[in-house]
Amino acid sequence: MRLHSVFLRNDCILPDPLNPLRIPFGNEWMQVEEIPAPVFDTMIRQAGWHFIWMSGSCSRNGYARTRDRAIEIAVDRALDAIPKQSNAADFDSFRVSKYLGFFIANVTVFRRRIQQRCVLEAGGKPHLRALHAR
Repeated sequence: MRLHSVFLRNDCILPDPLNPLRIPFGNEWMQVEEIPAPVFDTMIRQAGWHFIWMSGSCSRNGYARTRDRAIEIAVDRALDAIPKQSNAADFDSFRVSKYLGFFIANVTVFRRRIQQRCVLEAGGKPHLRALHAR
């Protein structure tokens, strides 16, 4: 898994011309293959949609016997903590340490939202608080 990997909720709708290769990740997410977040952002915007950066991030730990598995577990936990209003996420950073034969990973993912309009709507009305376009 690479930094700035993009994750989409299973029910995330993308603009018609955009259909990246996705692989299942966890219970309700898919990882976009081979397209980092900055490039994906450009692709979304070129299609006339918005890849909105929402305030707040989610950090979680994962423990495993291998470094990569510890990172995967931590990312899965961080994605599970993202509120439903975010339909995408950007894997931003990680730190791994080893203790008594186990790898301990701490990861951070940023909340994102993909949508056609540039303003987040809550209950049918525009909701501007805690949101900015990147």
